[in-house]
Amino acid sequence: MLKVFLVEDEIVIRNGIKNSIPWESEGFEFVGEASDGELAYPLIKKERPDILITDIKMPFMDGLELSRIVKKELPQIKILILSGYSDFEYAKEAINIGVTQYLLKPISSIKLLEALHEVGGMIEKEREYDRMLERYQKEAEENVHLEQKKLWNDLIANRISTVELLEGGQKVGMDFTATAYLVFLFKITWGGGSTGCSQDAIALSEKIVQTAGTWEQVLTFDRSPEGWVFLIKAETEEEARVRQQACAGQLAELVKEYPDIGYFGGVGSVVHRLGDISQSYLAAGKAFAGRFFTEPNKIISSTDIVNLHRREDDRIDVQSIRSRRSERKLIDEFLRSGTLEEIDSFLEEYLLDIGEQNYQSLLYRQYLIMDLYFTASDFLSDLKIDPENLSEECRDINKIVMQADSPESIRELMGRLFTETMKLRDQNSMKRYGIVLEEARAFIRENYQREDMSLNTVASRVNISPSYFSAIFSAETGQTFVEYLTQVRLEKAKELLMCSSLRTAEIGYEVGYRDSHYFSYIFKKVVGCSPKEYKNRRKEQGA
Repeated sequence: MLKVFLVEDEIVIRNGIKNSIPWESEGFEFVGEASDGELAYPLIKKERPDILITDIKMPFMDGLELSRIVKKELPQIKILILSGYSDFEYAKEAINIGVTQYLLKPISSIKLLEALHEVGGMIEKEREYDRMLERYQKEAEENVHLEQKKLWNDLIANRISTVELLEGGQKVGMDFTATAYLVFLFKITWGGGSTGCSQDAIALSEKIVQTAGTWEQVLTFDRSPEGWVFLIKAETEEEARVRQQACAGQLAELVKEYPDIGYFGGVGSVVHRLGDISQSYLAAGKAFAGRFFTEPNKIISSTDIVNLHRREDDRIDVQSIRSRRSERKLIDEFLRSGTLEEIDSFLEEYLLDIGEQNYQSLLYRQYLIMDLYFTASDFLSDLKIDPENLSEECRDINKIVMQADSPESIRELMGRLFTETMKLRDQNSMKRYGIVLEEARAFIRENYQREDMSLNTVASRVNISPSYFSAIFSAETGQTFVEYLTQVRLEKAKELLMCSSLRTAEIGYEVGYRDSHYFSYIFKKVVGCSPKEYKNRRKEQGA
């Protein structure tokens, strides 16, 4: 219902208006009254009515003065001026203020009700337009985020020229021009599973994105499920590092608000050309892989990682070799949450942590590779994946042990074993995601007619962060969320066009489009003809 507030100094007229209109049955809610503008203003601020009816001539604060200050506070409010004066100057000033209608006294309840319904229609059209605009913006935002992510992936893979990058950046609202660049990777961690996401994590993720949006000279890219990439732009190396540290400080403060959530960050090197950003990204990735070797809630650079493993001499250091239980936990953690692109960085840090003087021993190398094999095998079994799915060269333990004949061979053997194990993990995850995505698609098919159906609504339903859900939905279905929702809605619309007597506007409403013009626009854009043309064409074909 639309809320109405009345300001009239003559009590007889005020009571007459208030009591002569059946407000609720006519679709209105009478929320308050006052005898002059001064008394009315605080009540109006509190009630925030949709429509204000006010007399023009009142003591203390007249209707025009009230209208002027109310319009500043509530620009969307519609104001109906009641006046016993037909003077043109009053009407002209009312128009300048933004008054919707100027009505002359005396006015009957029928005439006032007609004016109220006319204004109510205006309000509904404006709200429908706002909803349509919001929908446009949500669709546009999803497409822009996908384009930004693709642009970043092309950049770090060196699949795009400088000119293409600059032009592509302009299309998605990103200016890549600078004289210094620094890549900063950041991720939050919580106790949920690999596909799940706590409500706190979702809330924090939204805060991080909002905060990052306020940073000057910083471009943000979604890196789900591994967090975000922040590309720091600056004029000098020092400025880039200062800016990165400021961003890191703000992120750490945000995470502090959520005691059950941790974080980790990796900082790359400063580069001066767009084509070298991939080098900064690799350095940041190397530092980011250090999260498996250090305490949580840290932001480190690749230099910090190297310093962690520096030893005073090259003597065999038995004490430096961690317990097998601790080592297996580290490997298991990496196999569970690491990525294929992090394998090289992880192995480098892992072998540095062991110490070259330790794996010079053939016996130790053989022991190490056997232990890694059994850790990987147990990990796969825990995921209910048969280790026999590994290639023969990775599952023949005797052959693997014999190949560990040199310090150089150990890294190659470990890399091969990790790569195959994690590929099997990812294939298994895709099956699990398939179940989650089918649940999401089923939810969409059952609730497509809801006006509030959105990416966030469905992501919350399947307990995945919106950005991650968007990424896996597009990757697995080949469609964006909006494209799939539109497809479902329009298939049902086609059915209703052919099998019901509903009008086009009613069909649009039935499938989730409250605005008939927007429904017709989307239908023609996707199907190639208007709903009416589709209906007539199909009837002609059936004749």
